[in-house]
Formats: sequence, C-alpha cells, structure tokens
Amino acid sequence: MNPLFRPAHYLARMVRKGDIGSLELLDLYLDRINQLNGLTRALCVIDAERARKRARAADRARSQGESWGPLHGLPITVKESFDVAGLPTTWGVSEYQNNIATGNAAAVDRLLAAGAIVMGKTNVPVLLADWQSFNPLYGTTCNPWNHDRVPGGSSGGAAAALATGFTSLELGSDIGGSIRNPAHYCGIYGHKPTYGICSDEGHRLPRWITGNDIAVIGPLARSARDLELALPLITGPDSRDGLAWRISLPRQSRKPWRDWRVAVLPDAETAPVDSAIRNRVLEVADFARRQGATVSVAARPDIDLAEAHEVFIHLLRAATSRSLSDDGFARNEERARTTPASSTDYESWMLRGSTLSHRDWLACNERRQRMRERWAEFFRDWDVMLCPAAATTAFPHDQKGERWERMITVDGKSQPSTTQMFWAGYSGMAYLPSTVAPVGLAADGLPVGVQIIGPLYGDLTCIEFAGMLERDLGGFSSPPDGR
Repeated sequence: MNPLFRPAHYLARMVRKGDIGSLELLDLYLDRINQLNGLTRALCVIDAERARKRARAADRARSQGESWGPLHGLPITVKESFDVAGLPTTWGVSEYQNNIATGNAAAVDRLLAAGAIVMGKTNVPVLLADWQSFNPLYGTTCNPWNHDRVPGGSSGGAAAALATGFTSLELGSDIGGSIRNPAHYCGIYGHKPTYGICSDEGHRLPRWITGNDIAVIGPLARSARDLELALPLITGPDSRDGLAWRISLPRQSRKPWRDWRVAVLPDAETAPVDSAIRNRVLEVADFARRQGATVSVAARPDIDLAEAHEVFIHLLRAATSRSLSDDGFARNEERARTTPASSTDYESWMLRGSTLSHRDWLACNERRQRMRERWAEFFRDWDVMLCPAAATTAFPHDQKGERWERMITVDGKSQPSTTQMFWAGYSGMAYLPSTVAPVGLAADGLPVGVQIIGPLYGDLTCIEFAGMLERDLGGFSSPPDGR
C-alpha cells in the first residue's frame, strides 16, 4: 500500500520509530497534493512553509529523544471552518475572504499539543449548508471515486482528502450529517460525537461567539482505530467550562461478537433508501448475526419516525436561522405565514423552523426530550443501532436552485436531496454519537457506509463496533486511480 494511504496511527508510529521523518512524510503529502489536487480540489488552503518548519523541529526533537505526544510529527489537515492562526476562515462566504484567524480553534490547539502538523485546510460549502462542497471562493470539490459525483458536505473536502491520500487525519463538524454523509460517500470513517463533549470554540463565523444546538465537531480518518486515537485528544470543555469540569467517556470493553446486541433500521417510510444502501446495511447485519451477535430488524425506540423527522428539521433550521440576514428572515416569516399548517414537505418545515417563536421552540424541544428518554430506554437492551447514513451513494453534482429543489434518484424515483437528512437527525437531534464505517462498494462502484448509533456518551462503543467490522469484514480501500 502507498504509505500515504496508511492509517494515521500507523504513520505516527513510523515517525516515532524513525522509520520515516516527519519532513519526509510531509513532503510526500505535499507532492501528491501538488500533482492531484487539481482533480478533486479537496484542499483549499495549503500552509507548506510553516508546516515544513514544524516538521523539521519535530525531526530534531525525535532525534534528541523528545516526544510531543501521540501525533508527534504527523501531517494533518482540518476543515476550512476551523480557525488556524494566520490562515483564512471563510466558511465559503465571499464576505469573509479576508478573515484571517488570529488564534487556533480549541480542537486545533489540542491536536497541535498532541504533536500534529497542520499543513492545510479542506473545502466546504457556503455556510457549511449542503451535502455538496462548493463555494465561490474555492470552487467545487469532487468525489475521488468518480469526479462527476459529490464528496458530501459540509466536510466534503475533508473526506475527499483522506480518500485521495492527501492527509492522514481530519477534523470536521456535523449538524445535519456533515461528517457522516461525506464518510459514506467517500468510503472513509467518520465519528459524530455526543453533543457537547468536544469544544467548538474557534469553529464559528466572526460575528458569533456561541455555538449551535445539535452541532458538534469530530474526527474523520481511514481507520476506526484512528477515530479512537483522535477523539480523546479533542474531547473536553471550552476554556471557560474547563475551569471546573472534565469529561471521561465510558471505555468500551473489548468483547466478542456473541456479546453484541445489534438493532437494525435499514429503511424508513419518511425517508426512503435506495435498495443498494438498504441491502448493504442488511448484509452487514447478517454478517454480525453469523459472527454470533444478537441482531434484530424489529427493535427500535418507541419513537414515531415521521415525528422525529419533523422535529429534527424544525430544530435544525431554528439552530441555523441566525445565518439569515434580517431581510431573509423577514421573507421566511412572510412565507411561513402563508404556508398551510398541514404541509409536511422540507421547505414548509424549514420555513416554520427558521422562524419559530421561543415558546414554539420550547414546545419542540420538549418533544425532543421525550424522544431522548425513549432512546435511553432502548439502549438498556441494545448496544448499537445500524442504519443508513444517506439514501443513495454519492449523487451527481447539482448546483442549481435551492437544496430542496435538487433531486436524487431512489430506486428509480425522484426524491428531494433534503429528505435523506432524516438519517442524520434521527439520532443527531437526540445528541447521540454515531460512527460511519465503510462496508464495501455498491454496483455503481461507489462506496457505501453504515451508520452505527450508540447511547449517550457511548462514543467508544460506536467506534469499537466499527473496528470489529474493519477487522472482520473489511475497511478502507483507496479509489481505483489511487497511486
């Protein structure tokens, strides 16, 4: 295997042992980026000289017996929306093209403290608000498996960079599937942590100092073990809360297949899934059963799926409504007033959600809390739930119109691309962790990932199950033209 496709933990060990120098590894990555980034446009900012300076320092430190931490001398990239001192943070918005960060995001600082070298930033959609990754500043990122297809969003550049062999480890974010669907589309691993366990300080537009409901940050990688390595490094409260409390995630004990209790939700009437995805999720479940796990396709929380879908979109669009201009908000208010209360399409939910009164938001949040209690009851009997991360494999680029007007094809039928957001919100709005693991290719030659949902603070359980699949079923494979 090309060393640039090796997992981060493997490369970090090579650097620690002196089998490869940090500068040597960095230059291999930079050479590959220079050769191939024009095809995928995964990286939008490259910080080569500062990275080389730090790599030389890492090599000197290692030669003197010093260690900076578990990522000593490891070149990585981070999503464009994270502040890195001296680099632009734009969120793909032209208005912020000259916004140069004066400090690092908390998670970036934590990765640097572990020894990592940030060599660049990866592309995003405008305001991180799409399942594609294109913007007027940096252009369109393509899926490395098929350049005519999207890499996902909003961490699309991150997933594409990992799959193309441009980086060893990535830092992404997720409010509506923004770690999970790129992982699925590009055939890599991604973990959406339990809400609140990783500080998003420094992952905000310049005009904001507060974070968003539902939104989290988390790692993307080429191995479940890399997720297990990276997550504890970025876990922890922000600089204020950190004065008084800490986070200690329950450690998932290594256990055999026969001790796993696995529920499966392969499809949902409120958000239909293409048979290529549905069948692969069921095949993974059947594999777990053959290994000895207890598997059920009937077990699920006592939650109405259509209600969960509606509540998620309302809460999601309420959380992101502050990105609207005053005029945009006024237009949504007017349109919401003329939208029939019986309408159940995404656009109607979006309009109502983005203009909720505080009283209505509280009522919506109450519905969420009741669902959270049912999830907690469910996980007393089950370890994980398997489900799709998206309705299809990566779809063709489509940048026309509004997101809900763009269609994907699900078993021969057209479906708004926004319908599949249910698979992000079912667990995401309940603040639960979930890991996406690659589980092979569909007939169209594109990757399929399975989403592994776990209980609140059961992040390491999700990652452990992904590791079981990686070990016994198979994991990351590079795209056909990977060199």
